[in-house]
Amino acid sequence: MKASRQLTLDLGHRPALEREDFLVAPSNELAVAWIDRWPDWPAQALAIYGPAGSGKTHLCQVWRRSSGAVAVNATILRAEEPPAILGEQNVCVVEGVAGVLADEPEVTRRLLHLYNMVLERGGYLLFSDRTPPARWICPLADLHSRLAGMQAVALGEPDEALVQAVLVKLFADRQLTVSPEVIQFLTPRIERSLDAARQVVASIDGRALEARRDITIPLVREVLSQRPGGGNAMNGKEEV
Repeated sequence: MKASRQLTLDLGHRPALEREDFLVAPSNELAVAWIDRWPDWPAQALAIYGPAGSGKTHLCQVWRRSSGAVAVNATILRAEEPPAILGEQNVCVVEGVAGVLADEPEVTRRLLHLYNMVLERGGYLLFSDRTPPARWICPLADLHSRLAGMQAVALGEPDEALVQAVLVKLFADRQLTVSPEVIQFLTPRIERSLDAARQVVASIDGRALEARRDITIPLVREVLSQRPGGGNAMNGKEEV
């Protein structure tokens, strides 16, 4: 007889995005300090940048909650003019700026208008992307000069200690408790990035539910063997 499997439904989960949930490490401490420093910024605009999963979205969410900022993206800029987007607010956050700039020309024009409106009101803007502002391609010279002149702060690749701590947090976000041995086994076998940690935790959670099994090293080994590279990342090196 085949072992019974539990039907899994992708109902999602609520990640912890409060300031106290953000794990500070050498790779992100400067960006965290800038977010915590607001509104005592030397200028009205700040950009944070770093690889996928480095914590940009989390920091933007933290800042948005503390500042009451309006979240802006290309979809919103396509649909509305800046006065309607901002309302009475003078603080906004724009994530994935390079993608916004690559959208249709009207979106870029409205982003410039938005930028100017916020500054005229004495407000603040936070931008985020994977690349620094100097590498953003902007067709409008006025907007390009404003973005390129912003204070920019990098979030680096996480070290092993941070990856371990993030794995524990990601499992906890899903109401899952795993042993230190599982975390220690898993850490060197995935890419050293928070995005990779997020993906593998989701896969392990799904596999444990489907098979009705606890999260153990054998289960983790099975999940890793089914991923590209067979789980032999070893921080970018083949396992020997």
